[in-house]
Amino acid sequence: MKKSIFILLLLLVAVTQLQSCKKENDNSDKGIVQINKASAGNTTLAKDKTTEEVVTEPTFTIEWSSAIDLAKASVRISLKKETDMSGLGLQITQPDPLKLVINTELQLAYQTTYLLSLAPGSYGKNGEMFAGISYRFTTEAGKLVISSITVNGSDMLNQQIIREVPYDSAFIEVKFNELLNTSDLTSHFTLLPGNNLSVQLGADGKSVVIKPNSPLGYYTKHRLLISAQLQSVNGFTFNGFNGYFITNLDSTDKFPPMSDDALLDLVQLQTFRYFWDYGHPQSGMTRERFGSGETVTTGGSGFGVMTLPIAVERGFITREQAMNRLQMILNFLSTADRFHGAWPHWINGSTGKTIPFSTNDNGADLVETSYMAAGLLTMRQYLDFTVPTENELIAQINTLLSEIEWDWFTRGGQDVLYWHWSPTVGWAMNMQVKGYNEALITYFMAATSETFPVSASVYHNGWASSSYFINGKTFYGHVLPLGFDYGGPLFFAHYSFLGLNPTNLSDQYANYWTQNRNHTLINRQHCITNPFNRTGYSSSVWGLTASDDPNGYAVHEPVPGRDNGTISPTAALSSFPYTPEQSMEALRFFYYKLGDKLWGEYGFYDAFNPHEGWWADSYLAIDQGPIMIMIENHRSSLPWNLFMSAPETQAAMNKLGFSR
Repeated sequence: MKKSIFILLLLLVAVTQLQSCKKENDNSDKGIVQINKASAGNTTLAKDKTTEEVVTEPTFTIEWSSAIDLAKASVRISLKKETDMSGLGLQITQPDPLKLVINTELQLAYQTTYLLSLAPGSYGKNGEMFAGISYRFTTEAGKLVISSITVNGSDMLNQQIIREVPYDSAFIEVKFNELLNTSDLTSHFTLLPGNNLSVQLGADGKSVVIKPNSPLGYYTKHRLLISAQLQSVNGFTFNGFNGYFITNLDSTDKFPPMSDDALLDLVQLQTFRYFWDYGHPQSGMTRERFGSGETVTTGGSGFGVMTLPIAVERGFITREQAMNRLQMILNFLSTADRFHGAWPHWINGSTGKTIPFSTNDNGADLVETSYMAAGLLTMRQYLDFTVPTENELIAQINTLLSEIEWDWFTRGGQDVLYWHWSPTVGWAMNMQVKGYNEALITYFMAATSETFPVSASVYHNGWASSSYFINGKTFYGHVLPLGFDYGGPLFFAHYSFLGLNPTNLSDQYANYWTQNRNHTLINRQHCITNPFNRTGYSSSVWGLTASDDPNGYAVHEPVPGRDNGTISPTAALSSFPYTPEQSMEALRFFYYKLGDKLWGEYGFYDAFNPHEGWWADSYLAIDQGPIMIMIENHRSSLPWNLFMSAPETQAAMNKLGFSR
């Protein structure tokens, strides 16, 4: 009996233990859930230390090891200030089963310690348990920031540059997020140029209105600086601000009116001074650009030689002065470095030695040489062989021209001319002269030579052989016979035609008056149409060519990537023969409306860019020369008449198949 009772007790204990084990196994099946990562904005929250510099408007993200029940989790999550344990309202969402996103209903206080607490309990979809955790973090120090900033109503925070701001009524409104410390407030705001400002604090204590006390410069890029020393009343620091805007045009006349003829006289005289007053004192040659010191340029000096007859006829200098300057130049050219008769692009004006244009361009430049040759031929035709001193100059010019070995530059008899040759690296530049561009005169001058001539096939099979030589398409309503689409930079219509008269000039490829006039009209109409929305373009402000610009020196033409808003006065003014009314309109605007910025000691500065609020202070020989020469071709045709009167010119026309 006792044994039976004992066995029954053992069975009862066993059943009880089995039931207990089953309950334990049931809890084990539910398991636990863990946090893989917790973050506040871009800052990861640390488990075992205080996280610093948390932003005051954070989005908290909690990433879990398994799916979470949003309803269960939400009641267990809190955010409190550590000092008084006051809780904040939270908005908790669940973008996916493994993630909770927590946003605060109010912005957190600056430099305050908070506890983000997740109480222990059931969090998982299947009842999984979480042991609980508290993340301790401190918010960032308070910052003074700009809420908005406008220039005459245009948003400055979200635009790189604001354009067309009224130069005489500009005002800037700045709104901050905190009350401003008004101590020495004005000193924290700077406008360059034009730092004579009125700074007024708004009634809210958080905003300021800034106004210049005098009109700003027109078409000028202004930089607004707000100092990082500016603070809020409660000591919050400011990172500073730097923004830009560009003013609009001041359309008032800057100079008293004069007749168009008087204005043309003035432009020619002032432009000539670049060649005369700024010519190199020892060689008489023309410096490459204003400030280039010893560097004189062969092509630009050729343009300078061509200005001498104009200057004499206009009364700018005497004939004797012109002869003396010409003698100086010829003497220099006779002793300066030459390579198979051709001069380099740049020469030292004192020593006559080559100044390399680039590493391998340290010898002959045939295109630059052709500009000089055309200038010498034009000047020779102006000289009087009955005057002994002038007859000697004629002989000297003839010698220099006869020594240019044009045929050498066919590189062994090829049907094309080569631009460069170097005494150290030979033909390494390997640049064939092919049209259509500024080098038509190079082939023409090669055809004038009696000592080292090239055949007509060099012109037809070389110059006229490129895939972009023939065009024939219509742009802005004008047919372009030759060259790149839209014509390329306008100097193509100038350099070769300073002496070579394009009036009724034709060959089998084009009528060159049509070519040059339509090229000019296309260029102008592009500026009027203004497809790239450049500031300031109009029927009076046009002319894209190669010149200085805000980024250095560049080729400008009416195509994407080449039109950055830079206008070069030489483009419109050197086009006077082709578009006299349109060029005169541009000249008047450049002088009267822009002259206080664009007009200087040697005439018009090289370029300006209203779109960028930029103005050149430079002069370039190759841009100044065509202005004076082509204006004279418009007025009297003197340079054209001289060049075309040379017997070599007619011989070259016959040889190449030109007619007039």
